[in-house]
Amino acid sequence: MSPNTVGYLKAHAGNIGNERVDQLAKDATQHGQPYSLTKLPKPHIKGLLRKSMLEEWQTSWKNGDTGSKIYNIMPTVSLCPTSWIREDVIFFSQHGPFPAYFKRFHLSDSDYCSCGGIGTALHYATECIYIVSWHMRKPAPNFEQEWLKRVTDNLVSRHKIRGIVKFISENRDLFWPP
Repeated sequence: MSPNTVGYLKAHAGNIGNERVDQLAKDATQHGQPYSLTKLPKPHIKGLLRKSMLEEWQTSWKNGDTGSKIYNIMPTVSLCPTSWIREDVIFFSQHGPFPAYFKRFHLSDSDYCSCGGIGTALHYATECIYIVSWHMRKPAPNFEQEWLKRVTDNLVSRHKIRGIVKFISENRDLFWPP
């Protein structure tokens, strides 16, 4: 359902948004302003709700304990969709077919790529000998976050990232140490 569509949603069915609206309505009746006969224009109400929702979402995004890798690249929430596809999310979140990721979550005993380097997303994008054709210049350690931001804004770099993730996903055995 698009954000501008009105439809039926079963109450108390575990829908997070619906549960939140119920809680806000209960808070408003118990602690809010008394009902007023003043009618506000719908666009004004929508604007107030949108602003409030974005502020709450931004606070949650800023103070949350998940998504820090993406937060460092995109610190501001937005209602505009990104042009990211699956491979972009895998690379920038570093949750994908990378040995370092599997080691971090105790799904593997080693975080090494079969070429001998630590198997991170950055390793594959900049130095793994098995995918030289997709390599990009390696950033200095103190400029890694800036490098990631620039890569997200550069379509040629994003195509390389997508190629890397697809290749690793299709050829996992090549990248695992013997």
